[in-house]
Amino acid sequence: MTAGRVLFVTGPGGDGTTTVAAATALAAARAGHPTLLLSRESPAGLAALTGAAPPAWPAEPDEPAPGLHVAATDQAARFRAGVLAAQRYARPTLDALGAVTLDDDELTDLPGAGAAALLTALRAAHATGRWQWIVVDLPPAADAVRLLALPAQLRRYLRRLLPRERQAAGSLRPLLAQLAGVPLPAEGLYESADRWDAALAALRELTEGPGAAVRLVLDPGDRSAGVLRAARAGLALHGLAIESLVANRLLPAHSPDPWLASLAERQRAALDGVTAATGLVAPHLVPRLVREPGLADLAELFVPPPREPGRAARSEPEIEDRLAADGVLVWRLSLPGAVRADLGLVRRGDELVVDAGPFRRVLPLPAALRRCAVAGASFEGASFGRHAGLAVRFAPDPDRWPESTLNGQPPFG
Repeated sequence: MTAGRVLFVTGPGGDGTTTVAAATALAAARAGHPTLLLSRESPAGLAALTGAAPPAWPAEPDEPAPGLHVAATDQAARFRAGVLAAQRYARPTLDALGAVTLDDDELTDLPGAGAAALLTALRAAHATGRWQWIVVDLPPAADAVRLLALPAQLRRYLRRLLPRERQAAGSLRPLLAQLAGVPLPAEGLYESADRWDAALAALRELTEGPGAAVRLVLDPGDRSAGVLRAARAGLALHGLAIESLVANRLLPAHSPDPWLASLAERQRAALDGVTAATGLVAPHLVPRLVREPGLADLAELFVPPPREPGRAARSEPEIEDRLAADGVLVWRLSLPGAVRADLGLVRRGDELVVDAGPFRRVLPLPAALRRCAVAGASFEGASFGRHAGLAVRFAPDPDRWPESTLNGQPPFG
């Protein structure tokens, strides 16, 4: 069996993301690929689509059609289990402080618990190796981008707070504690950090690796078009691959009703604007149904099965060598859908902090650029064809730059 692939489905809230995710999973199953639909939708909401309320992961998923399994995530249960496990782990410290621990029946989940539940379920489901495709029904687009970027960001935080090089001083820790006069972190903390880092690395492979991609869903309209453009820029900023765009709930182009014909024309105009701004060409067109879709209706939407992620569009920074002509290296990042006014850029040591609307990413600079000073930055649409992009110019620092390179030899060995 082919290694499990993951397709994330998201879009502006209310644009039919869950329906398209279910139709995508059904199409994959009908194409002969064992598929799991993993959704954050309530079991009652999924029951309207699949005919039965699926159990919450990790219970055995429901199988509403041959090859298609469906499971929901229970963020409240996941949150309670996490808090109780943390209490057990920290029990000696809590007892020493005289703390009163919390009971299961008094815990309520907090904002953000849904992301943890969904990622935890995804990792566990993928580890079983049962499915060739896992289709994940994500929250609305802005939250979805943050969720997909979360494993990488948490790994960065963890390594800043508990850097690996400090673990090498384990044998010296008792002596250092005596000299400093304060207790140093216990070995167990670093062991826990190693486990967390390994778990986050596995999650990052599932969200950003070559086997993962995002399918965007859009019900064309001015509000949804703006949200999707921002999400497209956020996905590009974090290097997350986009598999396709699905234009959902389209009205017939030639309707005898003048009002419906006018609305259909506005939908097409909004869709054309999105594709021009984001580069997401050839969207899949899905008609509007006159009723709420059930399992039997999903095939009528003609949503295609997932494509292999290797064909998905992914944005990664590139370096253009213009030392000979202009005396600079140009660091470029394609950001389709971005707006100049929403971009921000700060150099912080050997990193670039890039903002694209509500999204932020901290990118480590390649070794060559660390020996340079920022000479300017610009928002250049024309340099990226029809895509918007950020271009940062770096001038070599003579005190840190190899003399051979300054004399005209290539900067990248």
